Amino acid sequence: MRIIMLTGKGGVGKTSMAAATGLRCAELGYRTLVLSTDPAHSLADSVDQPLTHEPKKLVDNLWGAELDALMELEGNWGAVKKYITQVLQARGLEGIQAEELAILPGMDEIFSLVRVKRHYDEGDFDVLIIDSAPTGTALRLLSLPEVAGWYMRRFYKPFQGIAQTLTPVFDPIVKRLTGIPLPNREVMDAPFEFYEQIEALEKVLTNNAVTSVRLVTNPEKMVLKETLRAHAYLSLYGVATDLVIANRILPNEIEDPYFQNWKASQQVYRQEIHDNFSPLPVREIPLYREELVGMAALERLKQDLCGDIDPAKVLYTENTLRVSSHDNGYRLDLYLPGVPKSEVHLSKSGDELSIRIGNHRRNMVLPQALAALRPVKAKMEDDYLRIQFAQA
Repeated sequence: MRIIMLTGKGGVGKTSMAAATGLRCAELGYRTLVLSTDPAHSLADSVDQPLTHEPKKLVDNLWGAELDALMELEGNWGAVKKYITQVLQARGLEGIQAEELAILPGMDEIFSLVRVKRHYDEGDFDVLIIDSAPTGTALRLLSLPEVAGWYMRRFYKPFQGIAQTLTPVFDPIVKRLTGIPLPNREVMDAPFEFYEQIEALEKVLTNNAVTSVRLVTNPEKMVLKETLRAHAYLSLYGVATDLVIANRILPNEIEDPYFQNWKASQQVYRQEIHDNFSPLPVREIPLYREELVGMAALERLKQDLCGDIDPAKVLYTENTLRVSSHDNGYRLDLYLPGVPKSEVHLSKSGDELSIRIGNHRRNMVLPQALAALRPVKAKMEDDYLRIQFAQA
């Protein structure tokens, strides 16, 4: 299966681009699913057809679906939700309040990953196009495998073993004193089963031959800056970007003086998009006269976006992570486009290298060759952070 994720700042046109990409893939004969994981769904509005949690056929070879996090929760997390609700009710909360509080913050992001993993495993589609949440939420989604792995390795797995040993002994006592039973094996196993699925999906997301991100931006200062940050953070997580889509370009035929300053501003930022993302391919999409709603409008966008190309192919290959022998040690090269060295902070603990850029941090488990070494110097060169490792 080929996975294509479209993301960008809210309101830049991700959903329309996802739907148009899906139309082109279906036209080429790929069985294609466009899946919206944005909590504020607009895919149904874009295709002008009602959509549900399950894939619905739109045209030949094309299906659409909007993720319902509550349905995913009931199907995959039901035992845990039931237990948390039971605990909260024992503490005096009313039924509906307890059920609402049993849905932990961030669960919709986790179930987005689980849903993607399920489609990947089932293999019912050739291409999965993800209409992702806005950039910040999408980046948190991509960081979940590493964050979950950190907690599972250090805290949950040891606690799970202790709990399963002590539960038969202490459950009657705790239940008699508090009225609340200790969690059973099904409840205890559910988080680790989720972690295993997410960990397996991480290998899919970081396989550049399978998964690509396509960044949608507008020729505006704030939008462009966020898109540049997103590109750097995606590289930090090892996820490849293969296309930048510059949307809502004012056409040349607009000559009204009211738009002249806007056109001049756009021209500056259009050039910056090409310069800052080079050598990534950039596709420019005009601002249309009408709303892009319905299949006829999406057909026009499909032509402007894809032309005669096959959007299911990898449009650009970038090597985001390299390890090589260097100066009696090893060098780790991490692709971080557009990031000044002053914004990068490194630290190492055991076999993990912590890389922080702004408020994003990645705890990278180092290859065995580097785990016993220490980082001795680092520099930014040709958009790569080059970290030299040597014996302590």
